[in-house]
Amino acid sequence: MQVSEPHTTSWLLIVLGILLGASALLSRTSQRVRVPVFLLFLLLGMLAGSEGPGGIEFENYGLSFRLGTIALVLILFDGGMNTPWADLRRGVRPASVLATAGVAGTAALLALGAWLLGFSWTEAFLLGAVVSSTDAAAVFSVLRGSGTQLKARVGSTLEIESGLNDPVAVILTMSLTRSLVDGQAPGLGILAEVLLQLLVGGALGGAIGLGGRLLLRWARLPASGLYPVLTLAVAFLSFGLTTVLGGSGFLAVYLAAVVLGHGETPYRNGLIRFHDAAAWCGQVMMFLVLGLLVFPSRLLEVAGTGLVLGLVLAFVARPLVVVPSLLLFRFPFREAVFVGWVGLRGAVPIILATFPVLEGAPGAERLFDVVFFMVVASALVPGSTVTWAARRLGLALPAVPPPRAVLEITSTQPVDGEVASFYVDPALPVAGAAIADIPFPPRSAVMLIVRGSELMAPRGDVTFQPGDHVHLFCRREDRPFIELLFGRAEE
Repeated sequence: MQVSEPHTTSWLLIVLGILLGASALLSRTSQRVRVPVFLLFLLLGMLAGSEGPGGIEFENYGLSFRLGTIALVLILFDGGMNTPWADLRRGVRPASVLATAGVAGTAALLALGAWLLGFSWTEAFLLGAVVSSTDAAAVFSVLRGSGTQLKARVGSTLEIESGLNDPVAVILTMSLTRSLVDGQAPGLGILAEVLLQLLVGGALGGAIGLGGRLLLRWARLPASGLYPVLTLAVAFLSFGLTTVLGGSGFLAVYLAAVVLGHGETPYRNGLIRFHDAAAWCGQVMMFLVLGLLVFPSRLLEVAGTGLVLGLVLAFVARPLVVVPSLLLFRFPFREAVFVGWVGLRGAVPIILATFPVLEGAPGAERLFDVVFFMVVASALVPGSTVTWAARRLGLALPAVPPPRAVLEITSTQPVDGEVASFYVDPALPVAGAAIADIPFPPRSAVMLIVRGSELMAPRGDVTFQPGDHVHLFCRREDRPFIELLFGRAEE
């Protein structure tokens, strides 16, 4: 035993390294084949599973549920940290309606379709609840990974909705699962539970985010690498504490990250990079584990049902709920149609589908297989057409090429100033102007110009050319004037 255990650990690390490395390399393939990258992660997990060439036997629903929950915490926290405050103000009202009434309406319409296919009403509503919410990991990865830049209100509504709509789906799934196990019809108490969890989650999430912001500014940590440890603690505490107190942990995580990300925090750029990497690691691990959990032979048995329900979800249930809701907020019809179409499902429905299995609900394994098939169908149908649909509906903005070099300030304490990067568009007033001729505020200055692969020193006679990436130092109070000259800063 003393000899075999180290070898077992070594082989486990070898397999894990191969899977993680292959997942990272496959991310480039997803851009060429126009499918969401998470679908390739799922496929890789299935190939490594018991019925694939890898032959790894794995059927631990409990472990999958826990790992998936941790990964979702990391993904939602990263999404909140990267949600600009302007986008939040612009999209929070329509996104909140879609994340609550929209989720419930989608679940009800899909339940009707499932009932027509032979599911009992309780099973049908449970299936609708499981797949009712869009997935933050899927939406974030598709919108940010495809290079598609959407009009501001459309993109912000989609991202905020995906960050806010998990709580209602989670509450509905758990309540309906208990009803199915107990053999009782669900009552109106579900609505009260949803409202209570949202209120508690929102209040605690905002409070923990404010507390985390104050803690980061107060702490004097000896190493910069300890600041991400502190923000991880905020993420885990916001979920765990809120859940224990009867609130929605997922909502609390997202709101805590939004509040934390929009304050003056030390080592900000390092924190953003860390949580981006943590979210990707969580996403890869989550989809690999969920892929291992699937038995392809069982999927064939539910292929017809899953395909029909997937089409009902994409073409009927979500559009019928989303389009009228957004028209009430005076969205143009084509924008409402696009948001209704891009309702990507990913890991959240699969993770939620493990809960009925863990609770021993009748028909739970079949429901899990149907949900998995619907997620795959969602990735192939709406997921692979996001860029095409955005261009077809006139919602895609010209893509700005990323700079080949990035300049930033890294400080372990709050500083009075920031470095922002701007892309010089031909329509900007500074295009073709010399640095010396531009009336910069007294405490602002150009620090670096990136022109293609060339790094240029910002001397007074240098002119800004279209396509340049300009790195500027400025104080916060001067940022509005700088944006009048150079437009919106690059993310």
